Amino acid sequence: MSTANMSYSEQQRSLADLMLAVAGESVTVLKKHAPEQALKLKRQDEWKLYLEFLKVTFNLADRLSAFHIPVKDQPDFMSGLEETVTARLRAVLEPAFGSGVDQNEIMMTISGVVAESRKLYESYRFSITEDSKTKTEMFDSFGGRIADALGVADNPQITSAALLCATAMIPAITAILKGEPPPLAGTSSQLSESAASTVAPAQRGQTGNEIKLISVMSDVSGDEIETRWGLHPRFRQDLTAGEIQQLTKLMNRVAKVLGERYAAVAFSEEWTSWHKAGHA
Repeated sequence: MSTANMSYSEQQRSLADLMLAVAGESVTVLKKHAPEQALKLKRQDEWKLYLEFLKVTFNLADRLSAFHIPVKDQPDFMSGLEETVTARLRAVLEPAFGSGVDQNEIMMTISGVVAESRKLYESYRFSITEDSKTKTEMFDSFGGRIADALGVADNPQITSAALLCATAMIPAITAILKGEPPPLAGTSSQLSESAASTVAPAQRGQTGNEIKLISVMSDVSGDEIETRWGLHPRFRQDLTAGEIQQLTKLMNRVAKVLGERYAAVAFSEEWTSWHKAGHA
């Protein structure tokens, strides 16, 4: 890894965690908005949707990095991001599949995602910081690919959900590239949770019309357990500084209680298979 990549390693890891978290949560969001189709989805179908979100996120990270990373460092930065996403994805998959995860296959998968991202989205010329017809066209194209992959072509609810999940990543990616602290308690994983908790609005009375404003998650890493919480980025914008302070204090207490409870049972024999599967 080059010196430039080493100097940006923290940002690359934060971005990689964000990208994987949002991609996974976005698939869940789409399944909620298309419950009938969700029942028909096979594992490879969900994997295809997951990779579609990674493709558009690589493009967003590339466009946004041009505003915050020196031109001479940007190619190495994006190359390092690709390597970091590969490593983080391998770490995510290992608890479920064990040491049998094919590292070369994961590397080839992410390389293919990056190549496909360039092929699909680099031809759209626009500034990511400004609204334009071309920008809208690119996101519409992305939404259409998601709807097609889900088997509900031209479904406006699905395309809207996909677009909201994707565009919610823009301010989160920007914050990481600026080197700013995450919007909550100061960890990159919490920023991932904040962006990953985005859901799309649905019509009243239909399945999947909920919006997740706050999420809490516990992760097991070896003998350590980390519990973190995240806030919907648009919900956060509506809060005053005082309200954010009060909410942060309260949710830190909630995370502490839930984390202690999780730790009390996660390593017992009864729950061994449970925590290895990554549930919290």
